[in-house]
Amino acid sequence: MDFKFTEEQEMLRESARDFLERECPKTLVREIESSEKGYSPEIWQQMAELGWLGLVFPEKYSGSGMSFLDLAVLLEEMGRSYLPVPFFSTVVLSGLPILDTGTEEQKQKYLPQIASGKAISTLALTEPSAKYDAASIAVKARVSNSDYIISGTKLFVSDAHIADYLLCVVRTSEQAKPEDGITIFLVDTKIPDISYTVLKTSANDKLCEVVFDQCKVPKESILGELDQGWSTVQTVIERAAVAKCCEMVGSAQRMLEMTIHYAKERKQFGKLIGSAQVIQESCADMLIDLDASRLITYEAAWRLSQGLPCVIEVSMAKAYVSAAYRRIALKAHEICGGVALMIVHDMPFFSTRVGAEVSTFGDSDFHRDIVAKELGL
Repeated sequence: MDFKFTEEQEMLRESARDFLERECPKTLVREIESSEKGYSPEIWQQMAELGWLGLVFPEKYSGSGMSFLDLAVLLEEMGRSYLPVPFFSTVVLSGLPILDTGTEEQKQKYLPQIASGKAISTLALTEPSAKYDAASIAVKARVSNSDYIISGTKLFVSDAHIADYLLCVVRTSEQAKPEDGITIFLVDTKIPDISYTVLKTSANDKLCEVVFDQCKVPKESILGELDQGWSTVQTVIERAAVAKCCEMVGSAQRMLEMTIHYAKERKQFGKLIGSAQVIQESCADMLIDLDASRLITYEAAWRLSQGLPCVIEVSMAKAYVSAAYRRIALKAHEICGGVALMIVHDMPFFSTRVGAEVSTFGDSDFHRDIVAKELGL
């Protein structure tokens, strides 16, 4: 078996790393993170010019026609650098579902805008329960002449405050199975009766509360089929879970690099701490967790890119990587000590986000339950 990147993927990885290291120093990232928008429009436009925003869209929609596996390579590099941009929200959570289930008119309208960097989009899925199951969808949309009226609150919606469009998952009918009666609407954020509140989070990311107060949307804004949207949501969750794994692998790679560098430079009692067996074993454990995480992640990403059944592979990846990511972050802090808590150090960029990363789109327990169900238990 050949686990190496293709020549094209290696070029993508190298160019992405060069760009992120050159254009996104941590001083700039700190400024962006603390800004009201939480991203740099200039860098966003540069990413569009590099073709990143349209990477997985066909050429007829101004994209590059590459695969989800290629996207995984880019997501890993973005996780390694931690760049606060609405890429995950716009491409993974919104662009791909539009490509999957949108009408030709919807694809022609939205995908070129995303690929060119002119539109930011996100997914409004979770509610106060913060669960990823159909039974938790309580926001409703009722018919009113040729329109639908959406009422309710969505929570933890990433980048909603800067989004031009929302993919809003709502309940349009009450049926015996909670998975039935779910519909996705493409909502223009500039229409009235929608309000946004940026939430304070430990990760300092831009998660929002979105309130729909009798918000009127046309029937033409339905993405996919009426009452049949849950299968699309499940696909989004699968892709998003693997995409998060890619980002965590990249972040874990960077934490390992910083830890090894520190162990080679820091002296105690006249010796480099890296000469101590306990430090060596901890670094080895970090690498083992990282390499296993990368392999299980890329297997799931490959299966997704090939259109193969992969429910169990996706959940195995998210369950394992989430747990391994916590272990890597903990060992990094144990080895680096107090310096890793200093705001001038790069480690907090990654370690403060561990809780958010591992829980988004299902934590280890959530995905272990799915694996057990797939095993018939």
